Amino acid sequence: MPAVHYSDYLQLSRILGSQEPESERLGKPAHDEMLFIIIHQAYELWFKQVLFEVESVIAIMEQPALNDNSPELQTVVHRLQRCVTILKVLVQQIDIMETMTPMDFLDFRDMLRPASGFQSWQFKTLEARLGLLYQQRHGQEYYLSQLRLEQVELIRKAESSPTLIQLLNTWLERMPFPQNDEQWWSTYTDAYRSSLSENELSNLVAMESVFVTGGDENRQLSPRASRAALFIMLYRGYPLLQLPFQLLNTLLEVDEQLSTWRYRHMNMVHRIIGSRVGTGGSTGRDYLKGALDKHAIFAEIARLTSFLLERSRLPQLNRETEQMLGFRNLT
Repeated sequence: MPAVHYSDYLQLSRILGSQEPESERLGKPAHDEMLFIIIHQAYELWFKQVLFEVESVIAIMEQPALNDNSPELQTVVHRLQRCVTILKVLVQQIDIMETMTPMDFLDFRDMLRPASGFQSWQFKTLEARLGLLYQQRHGQEYYLSQLRLEQVELIRKAESSPTLIQLLNTWLERMPFPQNDEQWWSTYTDAYRSSLSENELSNLVAMESVFVTGGDENRQLSPRASRAALFIMLYRGYPLLQLPFQLLNTLLEVDEQLSTWRYRHMNMVHRIIGSRVGTGGSTGRDYLKGALDKHAIFAEIARLTSFLLERSRLPQLNRETEQMLGFRNLT
């Protein structure tokens, strides 16, 4: 077997030779364009890695009999936590970008048109694979308009394939509790109702929508799945529920880091170009603000915290459920 060389293994000649500043090509060298290119290339490499992790998680979640305490679920949580760590790096890269001043950017900005981060098909694919619906997108009428045909086809395929949140819904629906304990749900509903102040009584209407009727058509967690997710949050101290809780919590962290990245990106754009239109023709900061407000993929999990009760008010679980959860050995 031939020896592997570091440079060949990483294909460094291709990677390090892939920075071709437009300003140099046009004979008007702009020093900060090299930084601009490398940061965005790094973003795309990290998007590729996050997509790789998410696709592997989806493949595991598609299994019809994923055990709640299995090595496969541990792998799901581990890989999603890796995604969270990568997303934190993406947020931190903005600190480097912000060493470029508005005047530094103006030296080469007009040479980039109509190229734009809006054309990042990998990021749009990642959003779709996580579960962002087309009807939930900000600017849906033009979000694919600047992409090449083959890129549009990749995103459409991502949207039409089972997404992570859809598979999460299926997995939660298979959970036997609290579905097999109607008395628990009735008791919990009564306890929750008694905990509300007069200003919070509207939560009862929301509770009916989330856990019974299903609410609007854009909801991706069914009432059955929502009840299971709430149960996991409430009783996460039980051994069998610790990994499922980590899964739900990690998905919330994914959303939080994506939102943080969008927020930092929006502020950076406003700082560097102000109210100008983006190089790709978008509304710049206004578009990013709209995406920040609408693109919360796992918001339905986050909203469940509105229906939590303090531990001292939680209904006692029945003997069979406690045995299933493995809290203690009941004889």
